[in-house]
Amino acid sequence: MKTKVFTATLMLLFSSTLFAQEPLTLSLKECVSLATEKNINVAQSQLEQEKSHYKKQESLSVLLPQIEISGTFQDNNQLSRTMLPGEILGQPGTTIPVQLGSQFNTSAVISANQILYNQTALTSLKLSKKAEFVATLGVEKAKEEIAKEVAKLYFLIQTSAEQIQLVQDNIERTQRITDIVRKQVDNGIGKKVDYDRIMVTLQNLQTQLDNNQALYEQQINMMKYMLEIPSDSNIILTDSADMILVTTFPNANANFSNHIDIQILEAQKDLALQNQRVVNAGYVPSLSFFAQYGYQGLRNDFSDYFNSSSNNKWYASSYFGVRLSIPIFDGLQKRSKSRQAKTDFLKADLSLENKKERFSVDYKNALNNYINNKMTVERQENNIALAQNVYQETALKYREGMATMSDLLQDEMSLSNAQAGYLNALYKFKEAEIEIMSLNGKITELINQ
Repeated sequence: MKTKVFTATLMLLFSSTLFAQEPLTLSLKECVSLATEKNINVAQSQLEQEKSHYKKQESLSVLLPQIEISGTFQDNNQLSRTMLPGEILGQPGTTIPVQLGSQFNTSAVISANQILYNQTALTSLKLSKKAEFVATLGVEKAKEEIAKEVAKLYFLIQTSAEQIQLVQDNIERTQRITDIVRKQVDNGIGKKVDYDRIMVTLQNLQTQLDNNQALYEQQINMMKYMLEIPSDSNIILTDSADMILVTTFPNANANFSNHIDIQILEAQKDLALQNQRVVNAGYVPSLSFFAQYGYQGLRNDFSDYFNSSSNNKWYASSYFGVRLSIPIFDGLQKRSKSRQAKTDFLKADLSLENKKERFSVDYKNALNNYINNKMTVERQENNIALAQNVYQETALKYREGMATMSDLLQDEMSLSNAQAGYLNALYKFKEAEIEIMSLNGKITELINQ
């Protein structure tokens, strides 16, 4: 049964300011697209992804040349003394305190260091790349979660819209019967109790309509909130409540490898393995290059500090070399860290297997709901058609005096129950479709237009 959206009727439910605005029409994919662009959870995941990218760059920077320029100025206002043997100064058998050095010392140097081989740094770079990949999956997970929520809300709104239309149809049908009964009572050929009964039914239908309209407005407001659309805007959802999401019958056994949670857990498992490798890489020797070049100035008189002369010279110095570091014993620190990392790996592996088993159960339940509610929808559609025929036949007989008001009201109740059963089964069928798409990793079809 197709959703009948009567725009004018629904717009009268809201304020006059909404009526004056141009309505915004949105399909399911357009709603999902807006939500994934503006949702706060998606935005936070994107910031986390950006942070992990910078973390990767930080790991890469360790492998690049480290260059530094430094300078010092030192005023030795009281020079330290050194004891020299008296034999040096012609005073054998004594020690003489002597001040060595100059009062003002200045130096300026440029130094460079470059890792030639460091397995820990190399493995850490791989680890940071894997962490960035996990953060990217986190963004996709946030998008899929909001897509799933928006899709469910979308069909809930459309089901409510169809419920409103069905109740309005019921009110119009009941109102026609009410008018007939009232005329019969006025002409003395009808029973007042029949009129009272039909009025009770009419009032109940009106109350049901008011409640459905209030619920519909709340659902629309929630959709606006999720899409970050101004609350005073008017939106109309264009896709029907019975649109097909799963075009082919689902397989009995699903492959969950495309599910974002499985991908994240597999990546986290690999991340734990890489972390263990980083720790174990600390046992491997490392090799680095270093170099330095600089100038030093030694002065005793500050007044001609920067004057270049034979007494005021700048002395150059430089060196370079390689440094080999071989770890010998660290108090078993790396061994403890390695065992911790191995424990994290085993935990990630257990979580992955448990998630697969859980998804298997969830998929079987979703498939069962899909099959059951699909049949229920078809059955309830037939029931509605039958209930309408029975009601029309009973209404005709009532006008001819061949049926009682109780018969008519009972058939009207049967029709309402068939309509409610249809809409309930239809929404549950949509939920089952969305769940199957989520477990199969197909929910991305709603995101990628």
